[in-house]
Amino acid sequence: MAVRIRLKRIGKNPKKRPHFRVSVFDEVSGRDSRCIEELGFYSPLRGEVKIKKERLDYWVKNGAQVSEALKNIIKKAKKEE
Repeated sequence: MAVRIRLKRIGKNPKKRPHFRVSVFDEVSGRDSRCIEELGFYSPLRGEVKIKKERLDYWVKNGAQVSEALKNIIKKAKKEE
């Protein structure tokens, strides 16, 4: 089973107000399907990123692939810190 770490859109939010959860999925699952584990939260409007770094490192160390969009978000969050 291949595992990916990617974004999952959440909430009954109006259009143009997105927010996402950073989640671990089986590679063939859809964007809003059931995840294996939730690692954090991302709000693009506020620029807020909260990720459990120790769990992210655990999954990456065990072979999970991080999506390109999430790589860019993490890189941007590290620059702001």
